[in-house]
Amino acid sequence: MSGNNKNDTAVASVAAYRDKLESLREQVLADAVMIGEIPAPTFKEDRLVNFLSDRFTEEGLDQVTVDEVHNVTAILPGKTGEKNILVAAHIDRVWDSSIDHTITVTADSLIGPGIADNALGVASLPMLPVMLQTLGIEMDANLILLGASRSLGRGDLEGLRFFTDNVPMTIGAGVCVEGVQLGRLSYSSLGMNRCEINVSTPEEQHWESWSLSGAIITLNKIVQQILAIKIPTVPKTSIILGSIFSGSSFNVPSTRATLRFEVRSEEPGMVAGIREEIEELIEMAIAEQRVDVSLEVLARRKPGSIGFDHPFVKAARDILRGLDIDPLVAPSISELSVLIEKGIPSMTLGLTNGDRKHQLDESVQIAPVFKGLAQLVAVLQSIDQLLENE
Repeated sequence: MSGNNKNDTAVASVAAYRDKLESLREQVLADAVMIGEIPAPTFKEDRLVNFLSDRFTEEGLDQVTVDEVHNVTAILPGKTGEKNILVAAHIDRVWDSSIDHTITVTADSLIGPGIADNALGVASLPMLPVMLQTLGIEMDANLILLGASRSLGRGDLEGLRFFTDNVPMTIGAGVCVEGVQLGRLSYSSLGMNRCEINVSTPEEQHWESWSLSGAIITLNKIVQQILAIKIPTVPKTSIILGSIFSGSSFNVPSTRATLRFEVRSEEPGMVAGIREEIEELIEMAIAEQRVDVSLEVLARRKPGSIGFDHPFVKAARDILRGLDIDPLVAPSISELSVLIEKGIPSMTLGLTNGDRKHQLDESVQIAPVFKGLAQLVAVLQSIDQLLENE
C-alpha cells in the first residue's frame, strides 16, 4: 500500500470535519438517547435490533438484514464497490432489562447505563450516511455497517464470529467503534480466557466445625493460591480477579461461592498454561477438602496484531494528531480480536470521553463527540484510499 494526496486530504481536513459535524448535534444525541433507552442485554437484543434496522432503512441503506444470531447489517454502496470496509459496533450491554434505562441529557453530558458501552458507538452507524453527505464525501469502497449481537460475557463475540464466518463478501478492512475513550487506538488483541469458578459445599454444616466450613473458606484458599502463581512481566501477562458472589446472611455458612476472573497475555499459549495451573489448584481443593469445585471458560481470545507501522494505524495516528489528540495505544479483548484472527486488518476507535463505565450513572461528554465522529470519517476515508491503491 502507498499514501496519496486524497489520504493526505483526510488528515488535513479532519478539524474542518469536526466543525461541520457539530451541525448534526441534535440528530446524533437523539439517536444515542433512543438507543441507550432500549434494553439490550446479551442474547436479548431484539428490540434494539428492530430499532437499528428501521434506522438503516430510514437512511436509505441497501441490504438491511437481520441474521440468525440477531446481527443487524446494512450496506452503504461505494462509487466503485470493488472493496468492502466493515464498520462494527456491539449492540449488547451489561444491563438487564429490569433496570431503569432512562438517559439524562445535560448541557455537557449524556448520563445513564450503557451510554458509553455502547449506545453512543451504535448510534454512529446509522449516522454515517448523514455524516458523509454533510461533508460531501463519497467512498470508493462499500461500507458494511454491522450492529454485532452477543458480544459481551457469555456471548463470547458470537455475533461477529457468525458474521465473519458467513459474510459472502471479502472484507478489506475493519473499524470497531466504541463510545469511549476518545483517542483510543487499538490495533492488537490480547490472548484471554474469561473464567468462572464455582464452589459448592454440603447444605448441612456440623456445629463443631462451623467456623472452618463453608464455600467462602474454600474459595478464599483457591484465591490465595491463584495469587501465588508466578506471572511474567515479559510478555505482559495478568490475572484479573473481577468479582466474588457468596452468602445470604451473617450467621449461615455459605454453601455456594463464585469467582469470576480473566487471564490475559500477549504471548500465545501463556493464557492456557496459567489456566491449566488453576485447574490443578481446583483438583487439589476437591481432593483435600472434599467439596465440589468447577471451572468454566466463558470466553476465549487469541493474541494478534496488525502492527504499529501498518498504514491504517499510521493514518489513524496522523488523524488524531490533526485533532490535537494524543493516541491512547492499548490492546483489545473485544470485537477487534475476531477480525485480526480472520486476517482482516482492523482497529478499534473511541468517540468521546466518559466516566463510570458499567455504573448506573455511566456518562459521556457531548462536546468531544464531534471530534470522535470526525476522526471516524477521516479514518474510513484514509482506509478507503489505501485500499484503492493496493
